[in-house]
Amino acid sequence: MKLLIIESPGKVKKLSAILGDEYEIVASIGHVRDLPTNEIAVSAPDFRPKYVLSERGAAVIERIKRRITFADEVLLATDPDREGESIGWHLKEVLGLVSPKRVTFNSITREAVLSAVLAPHSIDVRLVAAQEARRVLDRLVGYLVSPEISNRHGEKLSAGRVQSVAVRILVEREREIKHFRKTIHYGAELIFDKATKPWSAKWMLKPDFVKDDATYFMDQSYAESVARCTHVRVLSCQSGETRRAPYPPFITSTLQQAASVLLGLNPENTMAAAQALYEQGFITYHRTDNPNIADEDMPLIRLEAEKIGLETTVQQRRWPAKEGAQTGHPGVTPTHWDMLAAGETEPQRLLYQMIRLRSIASQLVDARYAVRVATLSSRAADGRSLKFEARGRVLTDPGWLKLKSASADDEETDGEEDNDEDNPVPDLSVGSEIAVSQGKLTTSETKPAKRYTEASLIKKLESEGIGRPSTYAAIMSTIIKRDYAKVRQKMLIPTEKGCTVVDILAGRFGFMDLDFTRKVEAELDLIASGRQLYKPTVAAFYQKLQAELLALTQSMPAKPSKNMVLAVQSKARREGLSVPDGVLASAVACRHFLGPMENHDAQRSRPASDKQIALLQKYIDAGKVAAPKGFPENLSAVDASNAIETVIKQAKRK
Repeated sequence: MKLLIIESPGKVKKLSAILGDEYEIVASIGHVRDLPTNEIAVSAPDFRPKYVLSERGAAVIERIKRRITFADEVLLATDPDREGESIGWHLKEVLGLVSPKRVTFNSITREAVLSAVLAPHSIDVRLVAAQEARRVLDRLVGYLVSPEISNRHGEKLSAGRVQSVAVRILVEREREIKHFRKTIHYGAELIFDKATKPWSAKWMLKPDFVKDDATYFMDQSYAESVARCTHVRVLSCQSGETRRAPYPPFITSTLQQAASVLLGLNPENTMAAAQALYEQGFITYHRTDNPNIADEDMPLIRLEAEKIGLETTVQQRRWPAKEGAQTGHPGVTPTHWDMLAAGETEPQRLLYQMIRLRSIASQLVDARYAVRVATLSSRAADGRSLKFEARGRVLTDPGWLKLKSASADDEETDGEEDNDEDNPVPDLSVGSEIAVSQGKLTTSETKPAKRYTEASLIKKLESEGIGRPSTYAAIMSTIIKRDYAKVRQKMLIPTEKGCTVVDILAGRFGFMDLDFTRKVEAELDLIASGRQLYKPTVAAFYQKLQAELLALTQSMPAKPSKNMVLAVQSKARREGLSVPDGVLASAVACRHFLGPMENHDAQRSRPASDKQIALLQKYIDAGKVAAPKGFPENLSAVDASNAIETVIKQAKRK
């Protein structure tokens, strides 16, 4: 019997049906071990992480060990990305496997799975190192920076290597909106009635009336006079053709963006639906940044297009992947192209349909338009030359646009509609004079930049080279759960807490700079390809971080916590003392005022962290410990730590 270890139990049924009785399939249910929550667990100079089995992981390992005793061969079939490679390596280490076989498949189909088990390979330690480096860098920022900024603010705050950059982007956009002042500007539009099909031309302000350094025309009365033109002369009239190509197949980020815009799904729900579709064998692996179909899928797309009367391209369309992309597996596409619908829930079905139409459309012919552009001239009342431009286009061959759902953009639009198709510009004779039917003043006003949605923030992070396919949904979830941003009508609005974190970190820590964070992401990619080593990458980051932490402590004094302030005020009332000026603004002064004993009591009342509360909730739900006094709102960090330690000691005794 062969033992195949996978990540998700949702795949067991499908894989069992494919592989038959020769294989037993067990799931690790994700990571079985991680860094502990009660210590940083990584330190200079080697930066070797100290991993611990999670409670769930320990039970999983015991179950797998029992199955290994009956197995002739063990294959690690965790997901085909860095995270999956890391999970496979951890399983190897904990289970004591010697040179285990590693198999990967990009889709759960009979062909893909059988091909994978017949061509096993070894674990790619370069991918493991890249994932470990990401985890360690995140740990260093979280555990070293968070306490210091909390001390500087006097209340609990947290820093994240990527999450804080995302919050900074939100805060800067919000402040840009707050300081925006609108500008009202003017133009003119002439309307012509030609054979009962009205068409229009717009006054061309550049280069005679506005310049690059002053792009708005502010003289309303002059614009009104331009709108009173009665005749124009045709300077040119050119006809031609333009084409509109389809969008590429989805990658992780564009899938999340499109699902947000078109289906109203947030990134977390999108990835959950995509995970389910992948596990059911309906789509390829959904964590990818390769925007191309697999070569073997092109004939299948041609067949499906032919069924519905659509024309495909002669040569397969290919799109360049961004620098550093993990191109080992294709874009997010169907696994069975002839399957019109798939999924167990409505979000899954809608997502599958969107993926299928987008994938098929990617290989259809361009949409084609007949385009006509006319330039017209006249004279203003003051004798200055005026020019107008009329643009129109007509769809002559819809091509891929016949798949209407696939033509919807996965990006947020700016609300400006392209009216060229509604402007039937006729074929005009150069030199001819045309009477104006109507002229009108156009009044416009500048608008502030839009707030980010989850979809547009993911797009921004991706364009800046920050984060990777597997991290975007987690980033969105984290900044919302930690109250650094709130979602209102799909818009992400930074909270006061989010603004505070950014104000403390920005300008003091390199990881808050987009360029620096982009460079770190590129270095992680270099580790994954074997062109850079783990230790020097982490060491350089750590040394920079230590210098920045020292500068923070020297330039920004610590503020007392609310509990410390209350302790000072309580002592002052109890002993009839007055609190000197400035004491309540300094943690050092408060500690001096309180003295050793009361300062200890104030420190003891520091509230438990979110991680401590979440871990305790799991233990309480499992009946492993009674809820400590004050749980959860008024629980101190010390009492939380003691309760957690009690559970750990009990587990060790067993």
